[in-house]
This record gives sequence, structure tokens and C-alpha cells, in this order.
Amino acid sequence: MYGKPLPIVDAGAAPAAPTHTKHASFEYLTTRKDELVGWARKFSLFPYPFVTACCAMEFMAVSASAYDTDRFGAALPRFSPRQADLLMVVGTVTQKQAPILLKVYEQMCEPKWVMAFGVCATSGGFYQNYASLPGIDRIIPVDVYVPGCPPRPEMVIDGIMQLQEKIAHGKHLIVNESF
Repeated sequence: MYGKPLPIVDAGAAPAAPTHTKHASFEYLTTRKDELVGWARKFSLFPYPFVTACCAMEFMAVSASAYDTDRFGAALPRFSPRQADLLMVVGTVTQKQAPILLKVYEQMCEPKWVMAFGVCATSGGFYQNYASLPGIDRIIPVDVYVPGCPPRPEMVIDGIMQLQEKIAHGKHLIVNESF
């Protein structure tokens, strides 16, 4: 297609030998690089707070000096989705806000993570009506759920620590066979 003829493949021929083989040293180095990248990403979270409701007070409390999210590498919130890698959805999301939330999520660069902060973002909360979204996981994937109405700062810190463990033990696309 597009000027190049397709190769003719003989069904009875033996499959071609791979051009490279993986050595044990490559696997060791790849694992170590993966751990290094995971450790660096774990302590360099840039949150984007999508704050819509009363959980904002608890978000401010967890960002204050008494709980100090700076020790977890998530201190300075970014107010541009293009500069953030952690989307913290804090509070109730309505049906009219859902497309905006999806657009913010799509504007974030990879890798990106999502935290549902509070019972309203997790499951719609006690607003069981046509206007509220019954959980943000219906429109975007969620990595960590922080329950509570409103969640205590200790629960939010525990959610950040769970996300850090998920990041540290995950696969990182920056590490491949040519790196």
C-alpha cells in the first residue's frame, strides 16, 4: 500500500530467527532502571486539584503545614493540566461538569494518575439525583479512592502513599530495550 509492495510470505517456511536475544544482564539493568524511574516519579507528583465542593476545606487542610504534603513530593498544586500528572477530583461532579473533567484529564501528559477525593467523587455521595455524577470512574479511570465525607487529612495522606506505591511498582514506558 502507498507505493510499497507487500512481502510474499511462504506459509511452510520456518519462522525467522530473532535479531536480538535478551541476556540476564539486560533484564537486571532494565529492572534497576525501572526502579530508579519509579522512585523518581514516586516523589515528584504534581497535583491538579479539580475542586468543586465542601471537600475543598479538607484539601486545604492537608496542604497546610500541619500535615505537609511536601514530604510526599506533592506540595505545589499545578493549575494547568499540561503541567500536572495527578488529577485530584475533590467533591461533587455534576453531569454538566463531566465533559469538562474529561477534557482536563485528556489534556494531562502521560503518565497520569487520578485520585477520587471524598464520597461524592467516589460514588456520588448522598446526592442521589439526576444532576450529580454517581462516581467519576464512569468517565475517567481512577487509581486511588479516598472515602469519607469529608475525608480526614490522614486518609488523604494514606491515599497519596498508596498511589506512590502503585507508581513505584508499576511499569514505566521510558524504560525499553534501547535504553
